[in-house]
Amino acid sequence: MTNAIETVDYADVVARYEPVIGLETHIELGTNTKMFCGCATGFGAEPNTQVCPVCLGLPGALPVANRAAIEATIRIGLMLNCGIAQWCRFARKNYFYPDMPKNFQTSQYDEPLCEDGWVDVVVDGQTHRVEIERVHLEEDTGKSLHVGGATGRIHGATESLLDYNRAGIPLVEIVTKPITGTGAKAPEIARAYVTELRDIIRSLNVSDVRMEQGSMRCDVNTSLSKPGQEWGTRTETKNVNSLRSVERAVRFEMTRQAAVLDGGGTILQETRHFQEDSGTTAPGRSKETATDYRYFPEPDLAPMQPDPAWVKELKDNLPELPRLHRQRLQEAWGLSDFEMQSVVNAEAVDLIEATVAAGASSEAARKWWLGELSRTANEQDISLEELAITPGQVSQLQKMVDEGKLNDKLARQVIVGVLAGEGDPTEVATARGLEVVSDTGALEKAVEEAIEANPDVADKIRAGKHAAAGALIGSVMKATRGQADAKTVRELILTKLS
Repeated sequence: MTNAIETVDYADVVARYEPVIGLETHIELGTNTKMFCGCATGFGAEPNTQVCPVCLGLPGALPVANRAAIEATIRIGLMLNCGIAQWCRFARKNYFYPDMPKNFQTSQYDEPLCEDGWVDVVVDGQTHRVEIERVHLEEDTGKSLHVGGATGRIHGATESLLDYNRAGIPLVEIVTKPITGTGAKAPEIARAYVTELRDIIRSLNVSDVRMEQGSMRCDVNTSLSKPGQEWGTRTETKNVNSLRSVERAVRFEMTRQAAVLDGGGTILQETRHFQEDSGTTAPGRSKETATDYRYFPEPDLAPMQPDPAWVKELKDNLPELPRLHRQRLQEAWGLSDFEMQSVVNAEAVDLIEATVAAGASSEAARKWWLGELSRTANEQDISLEELAITPGQVSQLQKMVDEGKLNDKLARQVIVGVLAGEGDPTEVATARGLEVVSDTGALEKAVEEAIEANPDVADKIRAGKHAAAGALIGSVMKATRGQADAKTVRELILTKLS
């Protein structure tokens, strides 16, 4: 389908309009069982093998709330500086979709578990406070699969299949208050907020927050207005599933809405779909209001009253905030703000920390993760975490370099073998014959052959022009397939020609 949406240059948009953004983030909790039944929650199971009468909404089935999910939600709320409700309850949100077998979603409506919090994010050295309106619990829907078409979407599909394994998995929704005053930085602030949120959830170990697998997904609300005027009508771009796409979705909607407004049109309150390939959005459906969902209190679940002593115990045992954790690591590693930002941008903080914990220096760990491994990840269009190499293996690789068993060139070849699944660095180096040549006799023979083959260069070195030794070192490295230690070779050359 051709996308002929008109847009306005971004610099022109921010010169004439004020953006208001809002983010609704859904996070699947990593509990062993679903929100209201005992079904397993494992990712990737055969379709419809993790279902029961409760999560399928069969007549007579009664739900029981998952305590682990409630505890995880309270911990999330506390990390986001929210107040924890002394009394709250679930409601039925009524709507029909094929992936909603009960025809209603058990959610929290006007009585959430956590509300009124905030998160600070830093963009280009400036701190922006994002206020949190609510954190509430609900259950996830099932999943529709459209097959037979070229895109996996319903358009062109020959049939649709339904998998209810996901139906009923605990889902936390975190809703921000309208974020104003961002100006041109709106897209970057949106991305920074979702990044910080992901890091906070990860530090709590309550979800794997893998956006590519849908365990964390974001609805992006965007509107534009002229300075001093009332906020404009917002659109909601649904289920954006990467940090980069959050930023792109905000930026595109700003340029699209500006084009509509400049042409005298009006912005429709609607949901929109994000197109990963083009970075654009497309219309979804008109946005329902709360009235359309006909909320009413869930009659089969008792209201919740979290014990204040329990909440205090949870608060007393929260982990360090990721933002503070990064500051501590930056000081320990002796990095500048720019260097630490490079580590953060590469999403390598945890990997470098784990590599240091395994025995490598922070400098060496940073060199490998931000150098050779980042290059490889970019070539394969995957994240660093998805590379088939562990922090322990990177530490082992560096140890071999420190011990003189590998030089950097050989180490890079060892990495290729590790990523190919050939084993640990020591196994790859042995199997591929990549260790540095330590046989002094063999090196002396290679040096003598290089001198004999390059008499003019040898004469220059004898005359005191030691910089010419590079040519002979190159010959020796070529003869040893890069397996000689360059420093040792240089010393041998200068000794023989002195």
